[in-house]
Amino acid sequence: MTDVTAPLPETIYACLDGLASTPAVVDGAAWAAQRLGAPLALLHALQQPEPLPPVGDYSGVIGMGAQDLLLQRLNALDEERTQLAQEAARHMLQQARARVPEGGAVQLQTLLRHGELTDVLLEHEASARLFVLGSNRPATSARKLRLDHRVESVVRQVRQPVLVMTRPEFTAPGRFVVAYDGSATAHRAVQAVARSPLLRGMPALLVMAGEPTAQARQCLDEAQALLAAAGFQAGTQIVPGAPEEAIPALMEERSDALLVLGAYGHSRIRQLIVGSTTTALLRLCSVPVLVLH
Repeated sequence: MTDVTAPLPETIYACLDGLASTPAVVDGAAWAAQRLGAPLALLHALQQPEPLPPVGDYSGVIGMGAQDLLLQRLNALDEERTQLAQEAARHMLQQARARVPEGGAVQLQTLLRHGELTDVLLEHEASARLFVLGSNRPATSARKLRLDHRVESVVRQVRQPVLVMTRPEFTAPGRFVVAYDGSATAHRAVQAVARSPLLRGMPALLVMAGEPTAQARQCLDEAQALLAAAGFQAGTQIVPGAPEEAIPALMEERSDALLVLGAYGHSRIRQLIVGSTTTALLRLCSVPVLVLH
């Protein structure tokens, strides 16, 4: 494993925030880097701390000198908070670096950037092969579809694949499940799986939620043939019910699997009105989720 400073092409970016899913993000990114033979970057986006409340003009009450002194102390507190945040971020990156196993990546770097996570990732997207990040707001029912806003923003805006860790720990998957609905988005996801070595050698299951119609079976058969042509052993299954209920239940029985799904396949307006299957599955599934565009 060698250290580098400049971003390298085809890099796996582990997006660290110091929350509960951080160990899983590091482990999952190291696993992906090893599978792909790709460089690994441990990245933290340091946001500007919220400014302290403004101070009113009390000079007539406490005196001009006291007013100036108060402003100076507030400025000093802002600088101290920024320094502490940078120090904590560097410590987190050092701990993450120590967690990466020897041989876990061909090349390794740590990156501390300033700004919103999505903006930072968009700046690095040209050198990215995969983004890995954690979701830290578990849901308990299909009605609670509010997704970690960082995760949703990244998945919506970047074009590279995103691997989302939904638990504090990561175990290398032994198989994968593709949530398939016959849409163009789902078909592109299957094509991406067929091209990539990330999941090669693992048994696959193509799952469709709903009624077992002839059209549904035909869609699954076509997707199965596409994976078979790429050398995958893939089965098919139709599960009754809505996707946001049936697929998470199926994944509970397959805790050693990774779920693959296409990114948002409908307009933003439609998602606001009726919700999004992508959002629901990211919120409700307890296994790692690979989102493909």
